[in-house]
Amino acid sequence: MKKQRIYLDYAATTPIDPKVLKVMTPYFQKEYGNPSSIHSFGQKGQIAIDEARERVASFLNCSSSEIIFTGSATEANNLVIFGIVRSFQKIGMIPHIITTTIEHPAILEPFKKLQKEGIETTYLPVDKEGIVKISQIQKALKENTVLVSVMYANNEIGTIQPIKEIGEVISRYKKQNPNSKILFHTDAVQAINYLDCDVKKLEVDLLTLSAHKIYGPKGVGALFVKEGTKIEPIIYGGGQENNMRSGTENVAGIVGLGAAIEEVKKEKPKIKQIIGLRDKIIKKIFKIIPEAKLNGSFENRLPNNINFTLPGAEGEALVIALDEEGIATSTGSACSSRGLEPSHVLLALGLSEEEAHCSLRITLGRFTKIKEINEVLKILPRVIKKLRKISGFSKI
Repeated sequence: MKKQRIYLDYAATTPIDPKVLKVMTPYFQKEYGNPSSIHSFGQKGQIAIDEARERVASFLNCSSSEIIFTGSATEANNLVIFGIVRSFQKIGMIPHIITTTIEHPAILEPFKKLQKEGIETTYLPVDKEGIVKISQIQKALKENTVLVSVMYANNEIGTIQPIKEIGEVISRYKKQNPNSKILFHTDAVQAINYLDCDVKKLEVDLLTLSAHKIYGPKGVGALFVKEGTKIEPIIYGGGQENNMRSGTENVAGIVGLGAAIEEVKKEKPKIKQIIGLRDKIIKKIFKIIPEAKLNGSFENRLPNNINFTLPGAEGEALVIALDEEGIATSTGSACSSRGLEPSHVLLALGLSEEEAHCSLRITLGRFTKIKEINEVLKILPRVIKKLRKISGFSKI
């Protein structure tokens, strides 16, 4: 008998919503024109892009002219970091940039590259729940600070950062220091489904999002860039996307992103159901595996995220064992899951390397069913018991 497949890795990617796919389909075969062309085929593509841009702008409460479509959220993050630093270097400034120690590699790797180039960088620590202190943001701001980038919600542990409060601190600093050029960016990839992403309320200058995390297609991202923000492009060519991102637009993908973000609005009332499933799993795991430790904040946590350290059960082995049972989970970020290094996020919380290697991330989504959760909670203790026997783990 074929095993039931249960998908619990929604933070890595989401299945495309059938409604989204339906809206995208004509742009693969029927309306295939290049949107830069002036004939009717091309203009239909351009109109579709404009409509999608309006939808994203409406969701973020900004102007459509402030939305740039990219090939991914990673590309959007790179555009923010390299583009802003290069724009200030262009006017002879030596920039200082700030981020946290638990950001996605799409932020940390560009920071590391710029650091090697001699750019002044600050990596702010987080507390044991993964939250950056507002006071540390205040202390880190300097005369030559040009960028602060703080992830809205963490992809591994689900911790939600106080983005609005950070935005207020930066705004106050700029008022007190009129010559300050600080720009505030948040990677909101994990937040879009669940949190208020009104850019005016958050007081952010830039915000990144991704289609495939909100039941849209892979290969499409978007970046909010507040009007008047100067960024040097990192891709040059035909000058598409307001000269910010050259290259023929992925019309079908962009249409899919626009449709997906509309569905996010409609799905907001169902968030309570996901929170209920999340809390059920957390309580049950504490009951059946008393040594388990929840990573991240319980109160300031994404509705769909569960991340546990499960002593005696090595994370990679646990993910493989669960996959053999038909259950898809992860140990952390999908982008670095092939690496053998312990999670930099968990280490930043103060966990030992051994503890970090024994982590399991379960992320729920729109199509998760209660019967699937019950099945997982039945299988998990058996799998952990088996792995502990192999590792020789003994309870303390």
